[in-house]
Amino acid sequence: MRDRIRRLVRLAPVAAVARLGSRLRGAAGGAAAAARVAVPDPAVARIARAGDALGRRFPAVSLAFRNLSRQRLRAGLAALGIVIGVFAVVALGMLGTALQTAATEELGGLGDQVIVSPAAESGEETLDGRDLAAVERAAAGRGTVIPLKSTGGTVSAGGSRTVAQVYGTTNPRPLFGDAPGVPDYHRQGALVGADVAGALDLRVGSQVTIESNTYRVVAVLPPQSSITPLRADSAVVLPPGEFATDGFSQVVVQADSGGDADAVARGVRDRLNARERRVSVFSLTSVLDRITEFFALLNGFLLAVAGVSLVVAGVSIFNVMLMTVSERRGEIGVLRAVGIHRDQVLRTLLVEATLLGVGGGAVGVLLGTVGVVIVALNTELPLDAVLVPTNALVALGAFAFGVAVALVGGLYPAYRAAWEPPVQSLRG
Repeated sequence: MRDRIRRLVRLAPVAAVARLGSRLRGAAGGAAAAARVAVPDPAVARIARAGDALGRRFPAVSLAFRNLSRQRLRAGLAALGIVIGVFAVVALGMLGTALQTAATEELGGLGDQVIVSPAAESGEETLDGRDLAAVERAAAGRGTVIPLKSTGGTVSAGGSRTVAQVYGTTNPRPLFGDAPGVPDYHRQGALVGADVAGALDLRVGSQVTIESNTYRVVAVLPPQSSITPLRADSAVVLPPGEFATDGFSQVVVQADSGGDADAVARGVRDRLNARERRVSVFSLTSVLDRITEFFALLNGFLLAVAGVSLVVAGVSIFNVMLMTVSERRGEIGVLRAVGIHRDQVLRTLLVEATLLGVGGGAVGVLLGTVGVVIVALNTELPLDAVLVPTNALVALGAFAFGVAVALVGGLYPAYRAAWEPPVQSLRG
């Protein structure tokens, strides 16, 4: 008899709390029904019916929304951490990608040139016709071959003088642009760079003297806008017959693409350096690859720094969920006592954490994208470099990472609450 009384006393609180929970649910259901009856607006009624249907379809989501709405400030602060973390990842990731894209577009022409010159150990100072023919065979169908003669010289006109790089070629357009007056085949006269023309006040038709030889200016080259080893702005281009040497100082291959430039460089090495190193082959693609690697490393570093803020946000969500579970031990005990399975409790708490991640991640992605676009509109960063598919992947990745961090942050508190015995939860 005494043991039976003790069992009844021990189970009495659980039964009482269960009855109380049943009454509260009945009262809440009645109040909600009365509120729906009192609303005359058909649109609001349809929204209410849709909400009821959603709640029946996904009870864990409906319950999670109600639980978060009861603690708006705490939930908002936890979501704010996710917002800041995702914003940092999106902003830094998109800016890094935009800078890399802009630099690649700006330096894209740099990787399309292959420069072939005599090797120092060969003892030769110029390239002969056989070398030129080998380069032309290697570049067949992949680009334009421009043999060059070059030397330094003093250029004077009207009592002024300056030092310039003097090139000799019959095909100046691929290297120096197609400005008005630049011939397809250079036979006579001088083409002067923009800096030389400005220093000596030259224009088309002017006379210029180079090492005691006078030439008529047939064209002024446009200012150099791309990066290239050929200094076009401080150059004077003459027909190759004006040079005393028969050979060529270098041969430049203007390839159709970076891949073609690599293929041409390999072909020239195979043909001319098979037995001994006769020529030096400099492919600017390697320089462009190093620049791309640098920006990729910089972008990875920025993303790692931003990821730290997301980890901190995950710790914040862990703390919030742990405190929420501690405060709701009695409520969770009631749910377990009335027959709610522990998997349902675990699912509800994990949905709460996921909702914090989804809401904070969406806001963070939106703010980060808008911020980067504003930066592009107010700086010299091209907007096209921001609106690239890679940045869409950055935004999606940041959003997924934010949701994952929130979910991991709520995993342990949810597991702890779901697996705690109902009697201990009610006593706590």
